[in-house]
Amino acid sequence: MLSYNQIAYRGLEVCNPVEPARVEAAVRETGLAAGAPVVDAGAGTAALAIRLARRFGFAVTAIERDPDMAAQARANVAAAGAEVEIVEGTVAGALAAMEPPQLIVALGTTDVTGETTPTPERALAFLRQRLPPGGWLLWGDLTWTAEPPDPLRRITDLTNLFADDPGWKAAAAAAGLELRWSELSPQPVIDDFAANADRAVRAWLEANREAPEAAGIQLSADRIRAVFGFGRPFIGFGLYLFRAPD
Repeated sequence: MLSYNQIAYRGLEVCNPVEPARVEAAVRETGLAAGAPVVDAGAGTAALAIRLARRFGFAVTAIERDPDMAAQARANVAAAGAEVEIVEGTVAGALAAMEPPQLIVALGTTDVTGETTPTPERALAFLRQRLPPGGWLLWGDLTWTAEPPDPLRRITDLTNLFADDPGWKAAAAAAGLELRWSELSPQPVIDDFAANADRAVRAWLEANREAPEAAGIQLSADRIRAVFGFGRPFIGFGLYLFRAPD
């Protein structure tokens, strides 16, 4: 059955509130050559994986745990004729079964460690262990821009544990990662992402009121709209490029 993510993220190049051009700018900082092994952890529709393969010539492996989303990713890769391998499974399991890539891209990735909701420290330490010496991690996630009210934090903590900008950087330093580049998405980018996702889901709900998955999708849509609406003064999105020491 369809999920909120499948509907909301259809057609988006990056399934997070960050512009594709800024992701490319961060990736260019790595200086990696064509053919470098790269992992997109939590690839969603594989739109970003396809972009990385086309723009940089990387050998991209896209990991996606949701079977329906992985199927959509395969269809997108086939339609694009891109050299991207789709691996259906958890990020933790897939990374354990492959050689360490030169770059891991993890944008809004849920449960990278297999612990359901790892702390920022544990998430970044886990990914650091999956990099070779001199390897790169491009991490992006929601970032507290001000201390959130307790109800907002409790809602977000159900699926992910977030930090503020200094907190993400401190978690990476504790994991032995060197910060090489970072920036926060402008507020209009976050607003547009939330509005576009909500608009796509509301349109689907209007056309599919009797679908068996409609009630669950409605619940997700209402929750996410409330988080981004009520949380607007507190929620940002940080993009961070880290490097493992040689």
